[in-house]
Amino acid sequence: MVESIGAGKRIGILTSGGDAQGMNAAVRAVVRTALTLGAEVYAIFEGYQGMIDGGEGIRRFGWDDVGNVLHRGGTVIGTFRCKQFRERDGRRIAARNLVNCGIDRLVVIGGDGSLSGLDAFRTEWRELLAELVAAGELEQQVADAHPALMIAGLVGSIDNDLVGTDMTIGADTALHRIVGAIDDLASTAASHQRSFVVEVMGRHCGYLALMAAVAGGCDYVLIPEAPPEQGWQERMCGELARGRAAGRRDSIVVVAEGATDREGNPITSEQVRQIIEDRLGEDARVTILGHVQRGGTPSAFDRWCSTWLGFEAAKALLEADGSSEGHVFGIRGNRVKAVPLMEAVRNTREVPQLIEAGDYPAAMAKRGSSFVTMGRLFAELTEPSRVTVAEGAKRIGIIHAGGLAPGMNTAARAAVRLGISRGHTMLGIRDGFPGLRDGSIGELSWGDVEAWTADGGANLGLRRTVPTIEELYPISRQLEDHHVDALLMIGGWNGYQSVNLLHSERDRYPAFRIPMICLPASIDNNLPGSELAIGADTALNVIVEAIDRIKLSASATKRCYVVEIMGRYCGYLALMGGLAGGSERVYLHEEGITLDRLNDDVHWVRSSFEAGRSLFLAVRNERANELYTTDVIARLLQAEGGGLYDVRQGVLGHQQQGGSPSPFDRLMATRLAGHALEKLAEQFAVGADGSYLVGLTGSTIQDVPVETMMTLMDRTYRRPKQQWWLQLRDVVRAVAEEPEAGA
Repeated sequence: MVESIGAGKRIGILTSGGDAQGMNAAVRAVVRTALTLGAEVYAIFEGYQGMIDGGEGIRRFGWDDVGNVLHRGGTVIGTFRCKQFRERDGRRIAARNLVNCGIDRLVVIGGDGSLSGLDAFRTEWRELLAELVAAGELEQQVADAHPALMIAGLVGSIDNDLVGTDMTIGADTALHRIVGAIDDLASTAASHQRSFVVEVMGRHCGYLALMAAVAGGCDYVLIPEAPPEQGWQERMCGELARGRAAGRRDSIVVVAEGATDREGNPITSEQVRQIIEDRLGEDARVTILGHVQRGGTPSAFDRWCSTWLGFEAAKALLEADGSSEGHVFGIRGNRVKAVPLMEAVRNTREVPQLIEAGDYPAAMAKRGSSFVTMGRLFAELTEPSRVTVAEGAKRIGIIHAGGLAPGMNTAARAAVRLGISRGHTMLGIRDGFPGLRDGSIGELSWGDVEAWTADGGANLGLRRTVPTIEELYPISRQLEDHHVDALLMIGGWNGYQSVNLLHSERDRYPAFRIPMICLPASIDNNLPGSELAIGADTALNVIVEAIDRIKLSASATKRCYVVEIMGRYCGYLALMGGLAGGSERVYLHEEGITLDRLNDDVHWVRSSFEAGRSLFLAVRNERANELYTTDVIARLLQAEGGGLYDVRQGVLGHQQQGGSPSPFDRLMATRLAGHALEKLAEQFAVGADGSYLVGLTGSTIQDVPVETMMTLMDRTYRRPKQQWWLQLRDVVRAVAEEPEAGA
C-alpha cells in the first residue's frame, strides 16, 4: 500500500459530543490504517473525559478490537460532553495523561464544539507541558520528546451542519430514518385522509428537514435558514388544500426543531398541527422522531465514506511534522478534502449569526449550492406556477431504457411536475424505445405521478432494446405525429446508445433534430459523463444489508463466504459494497484474478483461521473473471481449508435492482431532472437541438455533448475509462489485511 510511515508513533482516537451512525466505521478505519502503517493506536474512552481520567480511559487497541463494528450504531468507545476539558486545568491533566502514554497525535470525531476544544488543546500544548514540568509532574526529557500536538478532525453530526463539506458522518443514515418514517406515515395518512406534522432534528441546520421533505414528496417544510414570510400559515394551508383538491389523500409537513418565523419566534410542530386543524378542519397528528434519527445500523454511505475519511485522517496525521495547523476531513464531490479546522468551525458558526441578523440568503448560501438548489426545487414542487398547461406548450417526452434502477420513478415524477410548472406538456413514453416505435405515448398530468417518489421499479415501463436501423423510420414518424419537441431519456447504457443513434441519424430523419437529454440511471454506475448514477446507492444499501445478514448467519461457526455482486464489468458495487460490508477480499474485473493471487489468498485465509479467525468474507464482481467464477473460488477455499472452516457462496442477484429508492437516489434524481429541464429550456430559447448527457462530476452538474460519449467509454467492457472510485482500493487493503507481526 504505502511505506510504514508510522513507525515509533502513537495515535489517540476519541469520539465526542452527540453520537452519529458511522462513527464506528471511522474508528475502525483510523485504528487499522495506523496499524497498517506501523503506528500504535490508543482508544480514548468516553470522549475527552477518558483523557482526563487516564488509566483504563486510555487503552491500546489492536486489529481485532475494532472487528465486527461496522454495522453498529453509536460509538463503541463511548462519548461524553466533558465540562472539565473546557477548563485549562482539565486540559493540563489530559496532556499529562497523553504524554505519559507517549501520545502526541489525536483524531477526534465530533461536532464543532468538540473540534474547537481540540484546536485549543493543540494551541496550548507546549505551555501545558511547560506547566507540568514546572510543577514536577513531568520530566523535561519527556516533554522535549513531544514538542507539538498533531491533530485531525472528523465531523460526526447527523445535522450535516459543517460548512465546507458535502456530508458529515451520520447525516445520510439519519435521513434514511426520517424518509423511511415519512414513507410509512404517508400510507397510514392516505388511508384516513389525514395530515401529519413531522418534527426532525436540526437546531440551526435545516438539512435533514429540507432533504427529507424533497425525498419524501412532502407538502411543506419549515427550516431555520429560511424562516417563512408573514402569512405563511395561509400559504401552507392553501398548498395543502390544493393537493387535496387534486386528489391527494395525505398531507405531510416537515418541521425542523429550530424553525422560527422572521421575528425569531419558534414554530413548533404542535403549532403547525393546530393551524391545519383550525383552518382546514382536518384531522392532523404530530410525529416527533427524536433520537431514533441517531440510532440504528449505519447506511452504506456512512460506512464507506467514514472508512475513507478515517483512512485519510490517519495517514495525514502520521505524515504530519507538528508545524501545520490541524485539519478537518470531509467529503466534497466524491473526494476527501482537508479543510483548516478552525476555518471550518468559524464558517459553521456564522450560519446561526446570519439567521439571527436576518440575512437568510447568505445563511442558505453558506450551506452550499446544492442546498440552495434543493430549496428552490422544493418550493417549485410544492408551490408551482401552474398545474395545467396552456395550448402551444413545448412537448417533452420521458422515456426509460436499459436495466431497471431504483429512482427512475422519482426522476420521472420530478420531471413531470417541474416541467408542468415551467409551462411544458409532459409526455410519457411507455416500454422504452419499442414503445416509442409503436406510439405508446400519452400526456402525463400533475396527478398522474402523485405517489411515484418512493416507488421502486419504472411505472412507464422500460426495455433494454436499442433501436435497429429499420426501426428509425417508424420512431421518427411517431415523434412527428405526437409533436414531440424534446426527449428526456432516464436510463442506462442501452438508453445512452439509443439516444446517440438517434442523434447521429438526424441528417436522414429530421424528426430527430430535437434536444435530447440522457439522465444516468443504473445500479452498475457505469455511465459516461457522471460519477454517480441514480440507483447505485440503493443497490449498495441492499448489498450491505445482505452482507450483514450473511455475517450474522455465520456467527456461531467458522465460515468463509464468497458473495457475488452485480455490475457487469464495472466493479463499483463490488468495491464499495465490500468496503461498506467489511470484506477481507474484493475481486474486480478492473484488476482481474490470477491463479497466483488466488493461491496467496487461499494460504492467507488458512493461516488466519489457524490463528483464530472465525469469519472470512470475499466479494466478487459478477464478471471479474469468466473462468475463476464464484463457485470456483468457493471450491478452492473449501479444498484447501483442511476442515478448519466451511464455505458458503451467495449470489445476490436481482434483489439489488429492487426496493424503494434511497434518500440519496431520490435527491439526485430530483436535482438532475431539474437541471435537465433547464438545459432543454435553454435549447428551446435559442432554437437549438443539442443532445447532452447530464450528470454529476464531483459535486457539480455538468452537460456533456452526446457526440463525445463514445470517447469517454471503454466500449468493450461498457464502463467509463476514468473511474474515480478505484482510488479506494488502497483503503480496502488498509482496513482488511492485517499486517504481520514485526513486518
